[in-house]
This record gives sequence, structure tokens and C-alpha cells, in this order.
Amino acid sequence: MIRRLVLVVLGLIWLGPTYLLLVNASRPADAYDPASAWVPSGDFALFQNFSTALERADLAQSLASTALYSVVSPLLGVLIGAMAGYTIVVLRLRFGFLWFMLIFGGTIFPSQMLLVPLFIGYSDAGLYDDRFGMLLLYTAINVPLAAFVLRNFYSGVAFSIFEAARMDGASTFRIFFRIYLPLSMSALAAVFILEFTFIWNDLIFGLVLTQSEGVRPVMVALNGLITDVYAGTPVPVGLAAGLMVSLPTVALFLATQRLFARGLSLGSV
Repeated sequence: MIRRLVLVVLGLIWLGPTYLLLVNASRPADAYDPASAWVPSGDFALFQNFSTALERADLAQSLASTALYSVVSPLLGVLIGAMAGYTIVVLRLRFGFLWFMLIFGGTIFPSQMLLVPLFIGYSDAGLYDDRFGMLLLYTAINVPLAAFVLRNFYSGVAFSIFEAARMDGASTFRIFFRIYLPLSMSALAAVFILEFTFIWNDLIFGLVLTQSEGVRPVMVALNGLITDVYAGTPVPVGLAAGLMVSLPTVALFLATQRLFARGLSLGSV
């Protein structure tokens, strides 16, 4: 009984900021008062605030760009990572563990260390403020995690499956795409969800490597809008923009939570 009561109290505390966000994002733009932030407003203006936020920060273009980055880059990342895991474990690549350490070793460096080299390299290569450049960056960032999870997953798959397929005349690529890739769909989905969330919430790379409205990620646009709260943007509009931007990741996790949990457990074999 005491444990359940403690969990309920902790849950209410955890939901407190969410409640404040929903209540104040639903207020009319000119009706925000910090003294009554906990009290719901009689007027529901959430969708109007959504519309105002889209107009003020031009979030529509940034949302489209972020959707592109968050879908295409994780798909490419998990595919390349799965190929790397397949090559190292199943094809028994020579010095496979060293190759894996080379792929995964890049994740030990903080993102801040990469900003200056990336900025200089992208500027010299003509990839600065370019969608292809952002897709390339996000794909490269996603590969190590996918390679790590899929390497662990393929280590638990019987090697006799590969041998039987080879005896039947299947090529290496056909075995990968027809047998190993379908077997690892749950693990791939879990990695995709994690990488989708990372890219959707990314601020630092978008802030450094993009500038125009059609290329910048949505978090950069949202950051500009929230900064303008101190220069005239109503607080309910800024909160509504934050709520709108967070909805895709929340919806994705709610829709795929069982698949996500199962995929992570498979990838840790």
C-alpha cells in the first residue's frame, strides 16, 4: 500500500510539468498570467496557438526537413549497421573486432568536439546549409549504434543457417536480405526508434551546420521562437510550439512501445 502510494505521488510530480504545458499552451495568446499558471483557462485556444506558432517561426518547412532527416537517415543507418554486423559476425571478417571498434569508437567523443571540424569540412565541401549534408551527417552518427545492436543480435543466430543457405546456392547478399535482415526486424525497429528520436530532438548540429529555414531542423526553429518569447512572442504560443514539436516522438513511442522493448531485449543477447 505504501509503495503504491509513493508511486502515485511520484507519478503526479512527474506529470506536473506536462500539466503546466498543456494548460498554458491552451490559453489565449494574451491571457497568460504566471500567478494563475496552475488554473485552466475557460477559453481553449490550443489550435489557434499552433497556427500562430507555424506562422511566426515558419515551423512548417523545418518540420518537413526534420521529418526527412528523421526517417531517411535512420533507415540508412540501420541498414549500413546491419550490414556491418553481418559482415563482422556471419562472414567472419578478418580482424572483425578491430573493425567493430573502429566503427563504434567514434561514439566515445563528445558531440561538441566534432562541431569545429564539421563546420570547416562542410564549408569547404559545399555541404554547409544543405539537406544532403545533414542526411549524410545523421546517417554516419546512426551507424555505430545499429552496428553494436546488430552485431550482438547476429552473434546469437546459429551459423548453420548461413551454411545451409550457402549450400542451397544463395549468394551472400541474398542471405542477408532474405534471411538475416527479416530475422532482425525487431532489433532494427528498436534502433530506428532511438535514432529517430535523437535526430528529431537534435539542436546542436542543426544550429552549427544550417542557416536557412528550408534546411534547419525544427529544434533550431523552435529555439529561435522560444528566444523571441522575451521579445514579444506570447508564452502560450511558445508552449504550443514546444508541444506540437514533441508530439511525433511521443506518438511513435506510444505506438511502438512493445516492439521497442522486444527489439532491445533481442539486441542484448
